Parts: sequence; C-alpha cells; structure tokens
Amino acid sequence: MTLFDIYLVFNQNFITIIDFANLCNSKCGIRCSKAGRRDRCLKYCGICCEKCNCVPSGTYGNKDECPCYRDMKNSKGQPKCP
Repeated sequence: MTLFDIYLVFNQNFITIIDFANLCNSKCGIRCSKAGRRDRCLKYCGICCEKCNCVPSGTYGNKDECPCYRDMKNSKGQPKCP
C-alpha cells in the first residue's frame, strides 16, 4: 500500500462522513419542519440520526421505520427523538 492509496482511502471515508452529516441535516430539516420549537427538534433529531443512522419519514410518527430512533429514551424515560 502506497501513500497515495492511504490518501484515497482517507478521502473516501471523509467524504462518506460528510455525506452522512448532510443526510442527517436534510432528513432532520424535513422531520422538524412543523415543530413548534424547531431548534430543539433539530438538535435532538441530529443526535438520534448520528447514533441510529436513520430518521423516520414525515414530520410525525412513522418511528417503526427506525427502531433505534424509536427506542432511544431521555433520562426521564421519555422518547428522546422527535
């Protein structure tokens, strides 16, 4: 493996990470578009998306599409993800 090969692998992984961050931002933007406290919704949706690698479709419900997102709880035992 040459230095060039290592550079290519690093760049491909970096691009994947950036693309995934954009995907979370895009999906959470849709998910939170009708939220009363949009900034809070985007924050928690982003946290959940990063951990679960998915966001349910639509602005409400559909959490069965993403069991990890559905099952995350806050310290009070309430659903963490919007």
